[in-house]
Amino acid sequence: MLDVIFREDGRQRPSSFVARGHADAGEHGEDIVCAAVSAVLQAARLGLEAHAGIRLDVAQAPGVLEVRWPQSDRDAPALRAIVATARLAVEQIARQYPAHVCSRVEGEYA
Repeated sequence: MLDVIFREDGRQRPSSFVARGHADAGEHGEDIVCAAVSAVLQAARLGLEAHAGIRLDVAQAPGVLEVRWPQSDRDAPALRAIVATARLAVEQIARQYPAHVCSRVEGEYA
C-alpha cells in the first residue's frame, strides 16, 4: 500500500507531504498507480522549487518521499495552489485504486 499524508500546521496551512510504501498494483517498473502518484508528487516538488521559489527540505529513498517547507512560506498563494492540486490529484487516484493508495490529511503542531 502506498500511503500519502498531506500535513497541515496548527493554522491549517500546508506544511509538508510524505509518501511511503509501494502501490503494488503491478510488476516493478510497470506499476502505473505508483507511477501516477510519484509523477504528481514530483511535479509538485518541482513546482514549489522552480515556480514558487520555495526552499524545500526533501528526504528521498526507495519507497519514501518527504517534502517540507518553512513556516514563513506557508501562506504563499503559489504554494497553497500547488499543494492543493497535488492533494486533489492523489485523492482522486486513491478513490480509483483504494486497495493500492491511501491519501489523508493530518495536523501537526509545528
